[in-house]
Amino acid sequence: MRLLGNIIWFILGGLIASVLWFILGVLLSITIIGIPLGKQCFKFAGLVLFPFGKDVDLNFEKHPIANIIWAILVGWEMALGYLGIAIFFFVTIIGIPFGIQWFKLAQLALLPFGAKIR
Repeated sequence: MRLLGNIIWFILGGLIASVLWFILGVLLSITIIGIPLGKQCFKFAGLVLFPFGKDVDLNFEKHPIANIIWAILVGWEMALGYLGIAIFFFVTIIGIPFGIQWFKLAQLALLPFGAKIR
């Protein structure tokens, strides 16, 4: 199921989303101030490419200040957007596995600093 889910995800937008996250990470990494944000974009690029079979482990205590700043500035908007997409996918039975992946992205979008993807 993981392989099939990853293939469908990759074809229907995972590749495009991953490339966009990667480009944003490169652009943010040009400046010294943007390097930590660029690293988080690379984390998103890796997860959005093949999300099936991966888990997100949050570690708020590792970077609490960075997570609070992220959550206030961009995290809550991204998390709400990903939650909206997840709810849309949960409407059909076929979309439930994809909705679960969007919940993973929402979790990472809210508190990405210190989070591990395994």
